[in-house]
Amino acid sequence: MGRATGTLLGLAIGDALGHPTEFRSYDEIAASCPDWRLLPLPKKARVTDDTQMTLALARGLRTAAARGPLTPLRVERPVREEFVDWWRSPENNRAPGMTCLRACLRLSRPERRWQEASDLGSKGCGANMRVAPVGLLPGLTDRQFSGVARLQSALTHGHPTALAASELTALTVRLLVAGAEPGELPGLLRSHARASRTRYDEFWLGDLAAHAHDHSPEEFTARGWDECLVELDRLDAALARPSLDADPCEITGAGWVAEEAFGTALLCFLLLPQDPVAAVRRAAYSSGDSDSLACLAGAFAGARHGEAAWPAEWVERIEYRDELLDLGAHWD
Repeated sequence: MGRATGTLLGLAIGDALGHPTEFRSYDEIAASCPDWRLLPLPKKARVTDDTQMTLALARGLRTAAARGPLTPLRVERPVREEFVDWWRSPENNRAPGMTCLRACLRLSRPERRWQEASDLGSKGCGANMRVAPVGLLPGLTDRQFSGVARLQSALTHGHPTALAASELTALTVRLLVAGAEPGELPGLLRSHARASRTRYDEFWLGDLAAHAHDHSPEEFTARGWDECLVELDRLDAALARPSLDADPCEITGAGWVAEEAFGTALLCFLLLPQDPVAAVRRAAYSSGDSDSLACLAGAFAGARHGEAAWPAEWVERIEYRDELLDLGAHWD
């Protein structure tokens, strides 16, 4: 089915769909396109930093996996290098988030430990918008999976909610690739969040929690999972009263912060689980962080339906198409 390829293509397609609507109010979007079902993919389907950073992470993970079983140092080195290369690239001109820019500046100094480069006050969506490749990695133990998802977040966004939301986002991709039914996801994700609530893995995160204000590593990690559990409550409320024509940000949030980006993107996918194109259009046609919401909704839809989910004419136009296809084929 090409689920890895479908995930990466869906992510980039959603990003390109949401790029023109980001920073616009719902009324402004409606004035130019009255029906969300008709939202067009721009002829020049340019993506944002969401796809650029996803590709950077994917390249780093591919390098790490080629060197042997994944460990913190084996993951950190190539991913850190890819993030810094992205930060230095002239193509990094798509309104990137300030947290990523500041953290990558600090990561560019080789003498600086990554725990000291991380921004522990930021739970922006810049960490989980890029995490989908972690859900595509084959053969990981549960501990490796959790460690990689949280570590890639912590390189820039060290807030415990950013870590937890990144893990839930990657887990959603992982479950869908493995064949989970969409309707099962809220329960599976809630069970995972509860089981993980006070589990701080020092092997993967080192002394990151010591740089925060919490009294213990367990309190640090619980803070993040508790916010994600509240977001899952909002998701349940939205699904209990589904509306295809309401702004999806009204209940689950605008998506500028990590848990809301995860929750609202998942809402859009779960409202339209059998229609990938409609799911990304619904997410992109929103008052919040439209590109990140549609990016994640596209990743979920692609993980569920595979490469065939996306119109060939859209795939042909998407920026970074060749690299997306190459990385997707690598994991498929």
